[in-house]
Amino acid sequence: MIAREGVPIILWTGVIFLIFVILTFIFRNMALWILTGILFTVFVFHFFFFRDPERSFEGPETAIVSPADGKVILIEDVEEPIYIKGPAKKISIFMSIFNCHVNRIPVTGTVEFLKHKSGKFLNAMNHRTGEENEQQMIGISTKYGEIFFKQIAGLIARRIVCKLEPGQKVQRSQRFGMIKYGSRLDVFLPANVTIKVQLNQKTVAGETIIGEFNP
Repeated sequence: MIAREGVPIILWTGVIFLIFVILTFIFRNMALWILTGILFTVFVFHFFFFRDPERSFEGPETAIVSPADGKVILIEDVEEPIYIKGPAKKISIFMSIFNCHVNRIPVTGTVEFLKHKSGKFLNAMNHRTGEENEQQMIGISTKYGEIFFKQIAGLIARRIVCKLEPGQKVQRSQRFGMIKYGSRLDVFLPANVTIKVQLNQKTVAGETIIGEFNP
């Protein structure tokens, strides 16, 4: 399955590739052969990049799942002043261009907070990105507590897609958006949540348990 956001890009790269194929067979020029090969690689890459596999989770109700495919690059205790408004545990997940970039809801609940913030486009591995880069902030209330997370644009990824609306009821593992061409998500969990991941651990959106509420 291909993410809907990727269809126009795949179609355009496909059309350009076909044009160059025709030109290559007409003029039989070595430079055109090389360009056609590069365009074919770009075309195939976008099929890979915009893949959107089916995911589901049937674990405990208290489990919090990863919103992104990627790698855990930071776990720390912080003060979260925007939505949780108190002590929190922060987990940062870096998405490379080789990860699936469809983002998924970590918990079942209600969207209570949405805010887009303009900003810089620093490298997503830089921990300042969580404060300085362009980002979409999301707060979800559950019967066990509140969680807050950010889709953060990076050096290459400058297009954040978020399809949520205030007051919307959401289900754990549900698709809600994506960040095009690699970046990161910062997840803030209440201080009493038990962290279930480690640094450098790979995560799968909608499936990997990153934390668990302690009701």
